[in-house]
Amino acid sequence: MPTYLIVLIILLGIIALFFLTCYVCFFITFYAPNSKKFHNENAMPPGKIYEPFYDQIRLWKKENKTFKQEAVQITSFDGLKLRGVFYSLFESAPIEIMFHGYRGSAGRDLCGGLQRCQRLGRNVLMVDQRAHSSSEGKVITFGIKERYDVKSWAEYAYKRFGENTKLIITGISMGASTVLMASSLDLPKTVVGVVADCGYSSPKEIIKTVIKKMHLPAWLFYPFVKLGGLIFGRFNIEETSPEQELNQSKLPVLLIHGDTDDFVPCEMSRVNEKACSTVCALHVFKGAGHGASYLIDPDRYVTVLKEFEKHYK
Repeated sequence: MPTYLIVLIILLGIIALFFLTCYVCFFITFYAPNSKKFHNENAMPPGKIYEPFYDQIRLWKKENKTFKQEAVQITSFDGLKLRGVFYSLFESAPIEIMFHGYRGSAGRDLCGGLQRCQRLGRNVLMVDQRAHSSSEGKVITFGIKERYDVKSWAEYAYKRFGENTKLIITGISMGASTVLMASSLDLPKTVVGVVADCGYSSPKEIIKTVIKKMHLPAWLFYPFVKLGGLIFGRFNIEETSPEQELNQSKLPVLLIHGDTDDFVPCEMSRVNEKACSTVCALHVFKGAGHGASYLIDPDRYVTVLKEFEKHYK
């Protein structure tokens, strides 16, 4: 076989391996096919840290079904049907618009949030993020595109409930980072604050953190993840970050994090706190793992949110 053919075959093999690696990284990190098919409303959050609270979570889910609720739907800026549920708990009350975490769902991740809103005297618009559960889409972008969905939901709530109804955008995990990234957008004037529970400081850093926890070199695999998003997902994972957008935010921001979070390090909320250009408070819950602060100490959690209301205009 001629030498040039051998060289050509080797080059083609390298190129094929490059694109295959990018696709595998994209598929594992960002792709979410048939999200509704695999969603189970009765699913419990996976992980040993949540197991002691399973009975409490089941009780919350049961009680939540008794609340007055309405299925709602909007269309995203890029044509996806996004779905959620509005819980009308009180007359003429503020509304929390809630966003869940990575590969989660509103019903699973936010059932405790609905319970605390009942204690706070707030109504709830609980949203399934794009590419999750009942909403359309097949690509998760770690808040890069989802932040515009936050704006769309806020505009929906403003148009429906009017200028006398305060809106608070809240999220947990990826949902927390999503609302932080949305905080600098041109949101309706009735959005008065942001609550972010265990959010990361940037998509890049949380992906690199997870790669390291898989005992893989982040310096080697992260570029393939980024390129996979660019080539197959058509988005740039480094386009922005909570840390970057908080420099431009004008909304009061409440940050909550557990000090034993082994998925999103608590230090990331400290980074976000330092980046914030407006009123910002960080409350760390001792002994709380990822997304478990309300489970660990619901009374303190409610008190923290109640006290922060003084910053809502």
